[in-house]
Amino acid sequence: MHNIRPLPQYLVGRFHGWRATSYSENSAWYRRLATDGQRPRAMVISCCDSRVHVTSIFGADSGEFFIHRNIANLVPPYAPDGLQHGTSAAVEYAVQALKVAHLIVVGHTSCGGVAGCHAMCSGHAPELEEKTSFVGRWMDVLRPGYDRVKDLPEDQQVAALEREAVLVSIENLMTFPFVRAAVESGQMSLHGLVHDISEGSLVQAIDGGKAWVEV
Repeated sequence: MHNIRPLPQYLVGRFHGWRATSYSENSAWYRRLATDGQRPRAMVISCCDSRVHVTSIFGADSGEFFIHRNIANLVPPYAPDGLQHGTSAAVEYAVQALKVAHLIVVGHTSCGGVAGCHAMCSGHAPELEEKTSFVGRWMDVLRPGYDRVKDLPEDQQVAALEREAVLVSIENLMTFPFVRAAVESGQMSLHGLVHDISEGSLVQAIDGGKAWVEV
């Protein structure tokens, strides 16, 4: 494994700064987390985008959120086919093992994955149509959302598709039997949000996604 290199020094410096301050001042809490295990109240599914930082947005400490990130904050439909499913595995663990009370899907503005899906579905990104494109095949999850926005004025379609990425994910979550059971029994609630990176705002889906209101 000769391709593994030491951590860049700027990250080493940040780590030592964190350990000397945040960790040192809260070491008893971190030891308790290690000993007692995690008991997060919420799972957050958000985008890999480096500008989306849900722990900062909500002021969350270690142990509060079980976080899964992927391209465009998508959840695929339930598909117990014996293959490898990272997002579905994270959902299963959060709901069945951790028994989170809230499952929150957080989308965002200026999402490159959503823009790529729009380009692909509208015929402007043939490279994403290739079977070898991991991004393209992942963004197939969002095709039903594109079908719902394609008749809007063109300058509104991408923003609408960013919201559809959240709604499609919530719809797909409800295809998981254990998610549906937890929701219908009142043990867990689903939430859909879109974060405006430029404005620093959040809107949430209400009435099944028929409307969006500021948090």
